[in-house]
Amino acid sequence: MLTVASLGVTYDGLRALSDVSLEVGEGEFVTIVGPNGAGKTTLLKAISGTVPAAEGRVAYRGRDVGRLRPSERAALGIAHVPEGRRVFPSLTVLENLELGSYRRAARAGRAEALDTVMALFPILRQRRTQLAGSLSGGEQQMLALGRGLMARPDLLLLDEPSQGLGPRIVEQIFETIDRIRHERRLTILLVEQRVVEALELCDRGYVLETGRVVLEGPRETLLGDARVQRAYLGA
Repeated sequence: MLTVASLGVTYDGLRALSDVSLEVGEGEFVTIVGPNGAGKTTLLKAISGTVPAAEGRVAYRGRDVGRLRPSERAALGIAHVPEGRRVFPSLTVLENLELGSYRRAARAGRAEALDTVMALFPILRQRRTQLAGSLSGGEQQMLALGRGLMARPDLLLLDEPSQGLGPRIVEQIFETIDRIRHERRLTILLVEQRVVEALELCDRGYVLETGRVVLEGPRETLLGDARVQRAYLGA
């Protein structure tokens, strides 16, 4: 479904990504882990089109999308749930969710998608008329996920959904992501610093360090790798 080949991204003369290649197959759950500053967020932004690539190729369903605007990539079925949630604080929960269904293919199924999101996150039904800016961090993350699902995407890009949240809420968020994946058979590319939780959910993973892929493989291989255990699992 998604192919990234030899991707490079430069910010103000500084190299953020170098020769990054990865693949995500239809229905796969793929995780990218690594330390702060590794380039994980930049990689998702390059895929969704919010930062330009200096070189390399991003292909979605065999089509090179490098010249497409973010809105055009979204229209193809790519939804990006960004780092830091980025809800619209002065709009209600319901208005935030409805904005997620701007994609033409999602408009006809807006009511059905809304029911699905409310079932996944019952607290959002209770808060539907509340301003998004007044929600807790965990509730805002649920709203951001819900807004992404309202687009009825085929590929969901998730950037650090656990960021700034307590352990109980993190567990709930990850359980919901796993449920979404299995119930909707959605293709997911997850960027996450919580290495254990992220790798336990995925089919395959990539380890990104200083803008380069340094390891890749199935979940069990990465969890059992001595380098991963030393660097990220405290073994």
